[in-house]
Amino acid sequence: MDSIEKRLHEFQKMQELWQRSHWMNELHPLGKLLISILYIFTVVSFNKYDITPLIIMSIYPIFGFIVGELSFRMGIYRMRLILPLVVFVGILNPFFDREILFYVGGLGISGGVISMLTLMLKGFYSVLAAYILIATTSIEKLCHALRLIHVPKIIVIVILLIERYFYIMGEEADRIMTAYKLRAPHQNGIHYSAWGTLVGMWLIRSMDRAGIVYESMLLRGFKGDFDLEETKVRPFDIIYTVIWIAIFIVIRHGIKLFF
Repeated sequence: MDSIEKRLHEFQKMQELWQRSHWMNELHPLGKLLISILYIFTVVSFNKYDITPLIIMSIYPIFGFIVGELSFRMGIYRMRLILPLVVFVGILNPFFDREILFYVGGLGISGGVISMLTLMLKGFYSVLAAYILIATTSIEKLCHALRLIHVPKIIVIVILLIERYFYIMGEEADRIMTAYKLRAPHQNGIHYSAWGTLVGMWLIRSMDRAGIVYESMLLRGFKGDFDLEETKVRPFDIIYTVIWIAIFIVIRHGIKLFF
């Protein structure tokens, strides 16, 4: 399968996750957004040597993947471009932090190693939390939640249209590549002399389809903003959000009473 087809296939899989009939998908998007933001801020706020409470913070991604019925393998695969950067930054950290020595079971461990592990965990948890939010919340609901917290309308609309037009441009690129291969079956790749023509054709056809999509959105009542009264807040949405926020606060500020 070609690279473009793989990307389109992955995008379709994400859309299938959004359309699942699962209770986590039905939660209010604002609650899930607040939980994700607070979780990431809580994780990164830990001291670079506080590895024990940081390990306990894994309760949220574990809950999200198990209860949310999400594939951990697919989550790692879809975040494959970000995770190597997290690992790379963590590996470099011991070179800048060697002053403190910790003793665990009589074994001395460099503070740089501890801080390396905490840094990796912070990045890893943040990526997983973002994936859980994305996998259980469609882009429309996420944009709706952003408007509820008064993110500027222009930014939200740009995010929404990028998601809409990204798939359109991918489809057009796939059609053009397929047509080119059928006309040059024995050629490896695209000849440089055809690059300009194909790119121009790709942009023109994508713009034409994007215009049709935008007109369809207008016919369906889109006015450049979201109807903030469409999504109603249920008592369970509030309880779910409050419980997780309380858990994060307890782990962040109350864990030292036990360790």
